[in-house]
Amino acid sequence: MWESFGKTFLFIGAIMLALGGIMLVGGRLFGLGRLPGDIFIQKGNFSFYFPVMTGIILSILLTIILNIFRR
Repeated sequence: MWESFGKTFLFIGAIMLALGGIMLVGGRLFGLGRLPGDIFIQKGNFSFYFPVMTGIILSILLTIILNIFRR
């Protein structure tokens, strides 16, 4: 029972590590985070950022990648 929990946590950790790497490298190489459709509001010392299009594109890419590995 504990072994399956351990494997699940390792899998989730690996996915989080990969997503973090994509976000770090993707912002520099592909312009992720600055796409048209991303919401950025700045007023005074307050700023709000909501990456709508970046999230959609990453979701589509991850869906394609996971479907390739699942088959």
